Amino acid sequence: MAIKVGDKLPDASFVVMTSDGPAERSTSDVFAGKKVALFAIPGAYTPTCQNQHVPGFVDRAEELAGKGIDTIACTAVNDVFVLSHFAKDTGAEGKIVMLADGNGDFAKAIGLDLDLTSRGFGVRSSRYAMLVEDGVVKVLNVEDIPPQHDKSSAATLCSMIDRSL
Repeated sequence: MAIKVGDKLPDASFVVMTSDGPAERSTSDVFAGKKVALFAIPGAYTPTCQNQHVPGFVDRAEELAGKGIDTIACTAVNDVFVLSHFAKDTGAEGKIVMLADGNGDFAKAIGLDLDLTSRGFGVRSSRYAMLVEDGVVKVLNVEDIPPQHDKSSAATLCSMIDRSL
């Protein structure tokens, strides 16, 4: 069953790149006491993710901060090294925290995993965006068709944050 508005994020771990190398972060580390704009991409370096979805959040980072967002985070079923280079290549470095969910454990725990094995991509995360306050989902937008990113775009999330405040 997929997570929904009003649910608390489950305990899970991510890997992030720090100046000392890869480090584990729990959902509590990332979300406790914070307002977080979290979005998920099916995979780094895929066309929609790289050329449209992530750049939208990079371009609206200041706007999101102005709406009280403490952290913008992106999760993907990729390893931390791929996501670290992806952040550099997309201009997200320093603006978006990349949360590596290498085995898809978080995606599965929230019921938003996406089985793309028939296409040779394995199990990935669905494309979504959510507003999380102190670990509780306040807004959730999940795409119906993976290449689309209208529901989960930064623009859509920004407009919904205005309404949810």
